[in-house]
Amino acid sequence: MDALWAWLDADQPVGGREGLLLRILKLSEEVGETAQAVIGATGQNPRKGTSHTWEDVGSELCDVVITALVALRTLTPQARQVFAGHLARVAERSLGTTAP
Repeated sequence: MDALWAWLDADQPVGGREGLLLRILKLSEEVGETAQAVIGATGQNPRKGTSHTWEDVGSELCDVVITALVALRTLTPQARQVFAGHLARVAERSLGTTAP
């Protein structure tokens, strides 16, 4: 994730607070692409029919995760620790256990 963050940051046309906000907003774009893939996989758009596969949906979900992790890394250099701590809290709250 750090390598992707560094690559994106090196060629970022807008930096600072605005760049951070734009990177977070990129999540909306990726979620929209996931929704489009679900609609395409289920054939819900009569004009387009079945235009995507469930594999496409999985790929788009991966893009959402990657984009979220890069945005978190943009927010804090301690992204790994922040994510691990949050995952452990969610696992404890939801499962009554700690995450591995």
